[in-house]
Amino acid sequence: MLAVISDIHSNTEALRAVLDDIRRRKIETILCLGDIVGYGPDPGPCLDMVMDTCETVIMGNHDYAVLYEPARFNLGAEQAVFWTRRTLENDPNPQKVARRWEFLAAIDVRITRSGEAYGMGELTFVHGSPRRPVNEYLFPDDIYNSPDKVTGVFERFEHVCFCGHTHVPGVFTDGPDFYSPDDLDGTFEVTGSKALINVGSVGQPRDRDPRCCYVVVEPGNVHFVRVEYDPGITMRKVHRIPDLDDYLGTRLQEGR
Repeated sequence: MLAVISDIHSNTEALRAVLDDIRRRKIETILCLGDIVGYGPDPGPCLDMVMDTCETVIMGNHDYAVLYEPARFNLGAEQAVFWTRRTLENDPNPQKVARRWEFLAAIDVRITRSGEAYGMGELTFVHGSPRRPVNEYLFPDDIYNSPDKVTGVFERFEHVCFCGHTHVPGVFTDGPDFYSPDDLDGTFEVTGSKALINVGSVGQPRDRDPRCCYVVVEPGNVHFVRVEYDPGITMRKVHRIPDLDDYLGTRLQEGR
């Protein structure tokens, strides 16, 4: 089995809960689709946990922004990026500082793997979309509002693509159609047709469900998993940091 996580956003409480759940399921391989940092209060510890537990990591737009510069970020997100960068740079342990920056600088923006072990064709892993791996959003409403966009995205991968970025879990098919985890009773059966699977967010869900979300891949199926944690702990940490907008904490309790 393979666990695919994404969009941790410096939320250690959520990440620990998910990693504990993965261990309980005896899943040994974890792949992270990026946005380890940004928004939340614990960028260093989250980077350390990801480096220690994830076999492969993809570059997210917030990871990229902290490493380089934020582009087209709203004010709250931009301020969080600059605070995150200062926090990482000012860690008193120089070995940790060097290890974290070297790790971020080496992350790929897209990878492909054989899905033979899971009864699938080629698997593609990105943060945003296979067309623009770091920054492109693919929203459920795009099947109605931008069907050509969905079609263009589907032309950029072979069989199954996993992404994050929107923090809204679900499955796009090449109809184009979109199915939420509830529509699928939590499990998507992979066939010979193409599918793009948004794995949801560990640390900042936006589908009105405050529980962490990730997926488990096994032969023929992809399972959406929700994990309980206490968002109030992270919210209070955010509220104690003047450079982080209070909304970045408050939103966690409502999953928005």
